[in-house]
Amino acid sequence: MRWLVGWSSTAAGASGIGSAGATGYDGETLHPVGSQLLWGDPDPLWAVGDWRPDEVRVVKADAQNRIAVLGTCGATDEELRRGLFTARGGALRHLTTWPGSYTAVVQVGRRVTVCGDLAGARPVFHTPWAGGTAYATAALPLADLIEANLDFGHLAALLAAPDVPAALRDTTPYDGVRRIPPGHALVLRAGAREIVGYEPVASLAVAAPPADPDRAVDAVRDALVEAVRARLSAPRHVPDLDPGPVPGMGPAERRAARGMPAPGIGADLSGGPASGTLALLAAGLPGRPGTLLGHGTGAGERLLAVTFNDLAVGGREAELERAGALAANPRLHHVVVTGGEETLPYADLDGPLTDEPGPSLVTAARHRARLAAGSADHFTGHGARQVLDAHPARLADLLMDRKRRHLVRPVAALTRADGSVMVPARVYGAARRLARTPYRAGLELLAERLIRHSFDEPGGAVGASLAALTWGRPGPAARWLTGEALAEVSVLLQSGAERSPWGSAQRPGEFRARAVLARHAADLRVLEQAAEIRSQRLHAPFLDNQVVRACRVLPESLRVQPGARSAVLRTVLEGAGVAGLPLGWGTPSHGSSAAAARAGLRVAADSLVDLFSTPLLAEAGLVEARVVRKALRAAAEGEPLPLDGLADLISLELWLHRLLSRRGTCWTGTPARARAVPAGIAPRRGALGAGAAGAAGLSG
Repeated sequence: MRWLVGWSSTAAGASGIGSAGATGYDGETLHPVGSQLLWGDPDPLWAVGDWRPDEVRVVKADAQNRIAVLGTCGATDEELRRGLFTARGGALRHLTTWPGSYTAVVQVGRRVTVCGDLAGARPVFHTPWAGGTAYATAALPLADLIEANLDFGHLAALLAAPDVPAALRDTTPYDGVRRIPPGHALVLRAGAREIVGYEPVASLAVAAPPADPDRAVDAVRDALVEAVRARLSAPRHVPDLDPGPVPGMGPAERRAARGMPAPGIGADLSGGPASGTLALLAAGLPGRPGTLLGHGTGAGERLLAVTFNDLAVGGREAELERAGALAANPRLHHVVVTGGEETLPYADLDGPLTDEPGPSLVTAARHRARLAAGSADHFTGHGARQVLDAHPARLADLLMDRKRRHLVRPVAALTRADGSVMVPARVYGAARRLARTPYRAGLELLAERLIRHSFDEPGGAVGASLAALTWGRPGPAARWLTGEALAEVSVLLQSGAERSPWGSAQRPGEFRARAVLARHAADLRVLEQAAEIRSQRLHAPFLDNQVVRACRVLPESLRVQPGARSAVLRTVLEGAGVAGLPLGWGTPSHGSSAAAARAGLRVAADSLVDLFSTPLLAEAGLVEARVVRKALRAAAEGEPLPLDGLADLISLELWLHRLLSRRGTCWTGTPARARAVPAGIAPRRGALGAGAAGAAGLSG
């Protein structure tokens, strides 16, 4: 893991804060483990972890005015200096418009500004500490700093309503540690904190001016090209040297067996449109993607394209054929990684502790098997579906803007999938009902569903679309929560509906799409930590600020059309000079992920039942152990239960076990007690009353 951490004190020299650290409980010097100091007192900042030299840049105007950028940023030092001068006047948005994925920290006198990203893949956390405010890009270091206990209300909301910001609010799994929302920045002035948004919010009173589809797609192409070019322009890195040959293994197999990526740049090549677009862009742009600086003949090596072939579960043969056709490009070097039952979900549940829980913990070993054959810098197509596709609730946005005719094609596609002549009336009625439902009423309806345990939803593509045409819906794991946990989340929703700022100023479709993107970005961050390969960097250009902005400009009438994502990416490639895509490119695969999850559950059923013999979730009062064990056995036998809900439960249980078995802390100089959750999980009593009191405090 890599993060930055710092704090802002109420006055210079307060609490012993200085360039060497701060005074801890027993007078010892306090600073992060494995850190490098970027600047010192009175508001110090550290970079922690295995940052590359080019990933940490500090530009100073003078002793009191400086900017630090951590991550992949396409701005030059002169552009950073100009950005610093502009930020002195309070303007923030321009700090988030450079190509790449990064975190910017600006210090102007005693004012410190930390910018989060639009997707939520690079979050910022904060907590009161030592009379001021500590902040970081990871929650666990702050939890260690204040010895935070678990926030059971947040954990309940993660299971009951993970896509509803009003339920999660700004909390984290650690009590007292808060996160800033996507599209916001944390501003600290001598210890006092303020959270400000840097992105303009569209008005509900006036419809946005219609965007030209061609220009919008061109903007997506330019943003993606710049995002890829920012990675290609960065210095190349060579992983640790190969210690020597192994009989019967080639260089690539030897590196993978030792957990070392190949040098240079590579990309996923699943056969889908997102990964294929990035692989072809990276291989086609100038910059010799596979050549290391100072190595080779200078003629350029091929980009390493990695395809995962699941031998245990079929159903993706067509995608594999398309991946092979794409890999025929002479600029690509194709590697196929095969996996059997040992790479199924739930097959290998050992792994490192991540900053937060996420459903990707149950598939981390599966991804690690693929990434071990990848490159030191590896492109992934994560986020493309969330930023390009239309959430079904966007049909209500079209009705609000009086664009009914654009509903014809998506509704016709659903009718063909279902075969019922009643589909158009049902979809139109649900979209019209959502368009006329205020945000507050939508949250109250969700709270009522949780109280009544109303979780049954129609199946199929039409059923999923109808279920998504709401302001919020119960999570797939909600059906297995205790009545007390559901009641607590329901109380939070009812109280937060009165003053919640999350959705009252947005259209329902736009609001739901942003919430889904934030959840996906958070889970991708968990996956990156859980499946981490030493010396490797994963790049997800679709989650870059500028790419997200360009995709948000795409007209809703274009988004809702069937096959819109593959059509947009095909146009992007054609505009970048890439043609000759294989037949069927962009055709979605059906059921392969669900089939792999069900097969993994069947193989690992006994070990999962043992995991829930005395679960920590039951000790926390969130579930009943026998109910979860019964659901696991039923799902392994093939009953149609929501598999993603079981993944949420299992991953949260795994994360709690790893957190409580952890030793040590993120800080040096602290006594042994100074770490997160020092007392473990105490059985909950009266949780509903505590949750109701907290909700009343929020709304008061």
